[in-house]
Amino acid sequence: MAPSTPRLPPLAGITIVDLTRVVAGPYASMMLADLGARVIKIEHPSDPDFVRRFPPMVNGGDDGGDGGEQSAYFAQYNRHKLSASLDLKHADGKALFLQMVRKADVVMENFRPGTMEKLGLGYDRLKQENPRLIYTSVSGFGHSGPHTRRPAFDATAQASGGLWSMNGKPGEPPLRVGTIIGDVAGSLYATIGTLAALRETERSGLGQLVDIAQQDSVVTLTETAVVNYTVSGQIAEPLGNEHAFVRPYDLYPCKDGYVFFGSYSDRLWRDCCAIFGEPELAQDPELDTMEKRFQRDVYERRVKPVILRWFADRTKAELETMAGDHIALTPVKRIDEVVADPHLRARGMFMPVTVAGRQVEVFGSPLKLSATPPPARGEAPQLGQHNREVYLSWLGLSEDRFADLCQRGVI
Repeated sequence: MAPSTPRLPPLAGITIVDLTRVVAGPYASMMLADLGARVIKIEHPSDPDFVRRFPPMVNGGDDGGDGGEQSAYFAQYNRHKLSASLDLKHADGKALFLQMVRKADVVMENFRPGTMEKLGLGYDRLKQENPRLIYTSVSGFGHSGPHTRRPAFDATAQASGGLWSMNGKPGEPPLRVGTIIGDVAGSLYATIGTLAALRETERSGLGQLVDIAQQDSVVTLTETAVVNYTVSGQIAEPLGNEHAFVRPYDLYPCKDGYVFFGSYSDRLWRDCCAIFGEPELAQDPELDTMEKRFQRDVYERRVKPVILRWFADRTKAELETMAGDHIALTPVKRIDEVVADPHLRARGMFMPVTVAGRQVEVFGSPLKLSATPPPARGEAPQLGQHNREVYLSWLGLSEDRFADLCQRGVI
């Protein structure tokens, strides 16, 4: 049987001009780069993406690298991209950008709505240059509605989307979710929207605006909160680690930390009673149905003490080995335990990326494609590293024109 011909990455041949900064947007364009798109990250020559200075910084001089400091945080969201510097406020910079737009499939930006219009480079202008162009915008509140011009950060989205109000412990002030989930959610939806728009452009030959709001994105993460309110008027409040309508489903202490335990269904409860050597509990008339175990009094008086007793003298590893393959019992892992997790290692979830000439590990791609997987390692670009490739090879500028633009600080 003849060997099969290697297949191209899914997005090979797609070019994305990426104006995004920080995380909400750069993560989306990086996922598309992981899938094979040519992503050209555009940064101002003297005011680049300030995440380039976010810690942790890597000093390449320590072990033979290039001697300069570079941000591993930046690398985590910008691998596999080309970097080109360009001043969009300069008339020649605008002209170069329009040349890029004519050749690109996608432009991505995460400025506050109205910013690109002030530059004369909004979607209505760009689609005149390229009717097939997909213009993906990630912003706090989107391009329509009364709050469209408001500034936003991740915490803005968590607050305005309702997630912050329902996170935390009962009776205490709400807590922000401890990661940039508003930024990440916006990036995920931007990726999905861009892929959908690319598919539609294949059919119609026309582009469109993909308008992603972080507030919208966070609203979709609130699970039961919206429907509980619209159906019964119930306003979601912090529940701590509990679930709104099932028990046991909570954080429980063990000998060396905490585990999540969620064996709330009748089958799972029977299984865990057998695993922990007390099968008769599954037949106890006070505990034999999911509805009975959910009752607060029964849970606090009968169910919770049993669970605490089962876990008290066992470590996280012992509990995972004993029950993790059979019931919903999972150690709450510190990040050092996550990075060492053999399952995540087996799935390639930690990728070596070159930063300042050194290899550091960042999280890898969760997109597992059997025939065309994302690359297993990567590199983040230095500012303007690919200027010659972008301006000479791709746009076709002459050497003299390129040198002039460099000398005048346009690129």
